[in-house]
Amino acid sequence: MDFEEKLKALPAGPGVYIMRGKDGAALYIGKAKSLRSRVRSYFRETGDGRYAVKFLARMVSDIDYIVTTNEKEALLLEDTLIKQHKPKYNISLKDSKTYVSIKITTAEKFPRILVTRQIKKDGSRYFGPYPSARAVRETVKFIRRLFPLCVCSSSVFRNRVRPCLDYQLHLCSAPAVGLITEEAYQELVDGAIMFLEGKNKELVKVLKARMNEASANLDFEKAAEFRDRLSAIEEMLEEQKVVTHRATDQDVFAFLRADDAIIMQTLTVRSGRLVGSQDFFFKDTGLPDDEVLSSFVTQFYRGDKYIPDEVIIPIKLEDSEVIGEWLTEKKGRKAALSVPERGDKLKLLKMASSNANEALKRRLESQRAKEDLLDELKTRLHLSNTPRRIEAFDISNIGGEKAVGAMVTFKNGAPDKNFYRLFRIRDIEGPDDYAMMEQVLSRRYGKKAGEGEKEALPAPDLILVDGGKGQLNIAVKVAEALGLRSELAALAKDRDEPSGPMDRFIKSKGERVFLPHVKDPVVLKEGSRPDLLLRRIRDEVHRFAISYHRKLRSKITSVLDDIPGVGDKRRRGLLKRFGDLDGILSAGIEELKTIPGITDELALRIKEEAGRVRGDEA
Repeated sequence: MDFEEKLKALPAGPGVYIMRGKDGAALYIGKAKSLRSRVRSYFRETGDGRYAVKFLARMVSDIDYIVTTNEKEALLLEDTLIKQHKPKYNISLKDSKTYVSIKITTAEKFPRILVTRQIKKDGSRYFGPYPSARAVRETVKFIRRLFPLCVCSSSVFRNRVRPCLDYQLHLCSAPAVGLITEEAYQELVDGAIMFLEGKNKELVKVLKARMNEASANLDFEKAAEFRDRLSAIEEMLEEQKVVTHRATDQDVFAFLRADDAIIMQTLTVRSGRLVGSQDFFFKDTGLPDDEVLSSFVTQFYRGDKYIPDEVIIPIKLEDSEVIGEWLTEKKGRKAALSVPERGDKLKLLKMASSNANEALKRRLESQRAKEDLLDELKTRLHLSNTPRRIEAFDISNIGGEKAVGAMVTFKNGAPDKNFYRLFRIRDIEGPDDYAMMEQVLSRRYGKKAGEGEKEALPAPDLILVDGGKGQLNIAVKVAEALGLRSELAALAKDRDEPSGPMDRFIKSKGERVFLPHVKDPVVLKEGSRPDLLLRRIRDEVHRFAISYHRKLRSKITSVLDDIPGVGDKRRRGLLKRFGDLDGILSAGIEELKTIPGITDELALRIKEEAGRVRGDEA
């Protein structure tokens, strides 16, 4: 069946369609009340005239579709397929990587409060996603001052024998050592959840009731704790702007198109008070407004996201009724989806639009500042091209043990963590930093598509290695061997390691950047913007390498911690007697049993787990 015949054969019922390119990859996934009407509209001359939609239509070589029983099934299936196929021309809320969420592990006996970038179906409550990790961590600190919830891992929780430092700082109620009952701890969890849901008015009532109850029972210390929590919440409420006299929960959505971008803006209103706002930026593919907004709203409320009483949107959606029913079903009671024409709701919508314009203005100013910074760096290092993409490398090892290499990527002056990479050094004995750097660079730039990557990574404008002339010469050698056209530089620390007894009297030469075929290095200056960027990149790759190295060195400890029956005493005994995983693996069952408390069964379990981890590392 050819393409035209496929269009004619599309069913008139609801479903999801997948537009595919010549290579079979999904380009765009959408839902429709009528598959025939929606899909054929992309290919009609009288259809949407925007260039990008025509361009998308010309790229399509095949169309798949899935018929659903009703529109609600289509809505849910669209979201599932977008997450699965990650089509190029759909907007996508990358809440698992780009944005952070607050997680309360409600499935656990004593739930923890965490900051996470991954949302899993594990019975936990998730709040967000939020674009600012720093703001989220500050929020979690504030919540823990009000409701001291624990954050330690399961293994630390199981093995703790005394209260942690957070308990001394009044940030944890120490459930691990029995200093709070399960019922009292659950009250803290409930309070934290109400706070994150924006139910502050209801939370104040609950806390007042508990304060009065504690006071009546002459438990004045407990009453004082409730009083302090009340004061903190009421102080925060005073700072929040009252935007409506209706004590209702609302989310407001607005968006605008500018150049090749779409700015989505949300306002969060709880009990009539404006409690927060977020802006999201997406590449504009030219698709119709209602499709873009419908997809965004659906993704925004996926998972365990709190559903307000009312969702305010700027335009009527073809599937407004279906989305309203879906939100109502998720909430468990009525959740309205409305397009206001007058009154307080319209004022909120205009406020959201104003915030979207301000977000666009800030973004443009930030982009201009980044462009200026990169131009300054180009001049500073005498580069041929503006270094919009920079990859930096560092090696971390102690005497050659568990040596690792790290690569970080900066795009337009900001970290691009999707392109960070880690390398385990192979087959190099001893602390040979030059050989290690050569191996890491060769593995990175000698790798082609299909060799551990779904697609070949783009070549950077600038490759920055940590070190002096020696490391730079290694980078030049690898680049020449592989035919790399990226420019190269090496950033050395304050001064080289001392090589003689009189070096301690030599004045520091300062941090220097060495360039190929240039005799004198560029000495970094304090306060220089491009120099600060170089230091930031160097510090980031150093942090990344060190954290990976520490993770490998501490893996043996975490492995033993996760084995039932191995507590602190037995773990210390194993490490003292055998040193590391290799020592444990080479030991026999009888040797392991020389550690007090280790039985035949436990020794076998330890050997199996150590072997599994060593196999994973290989």
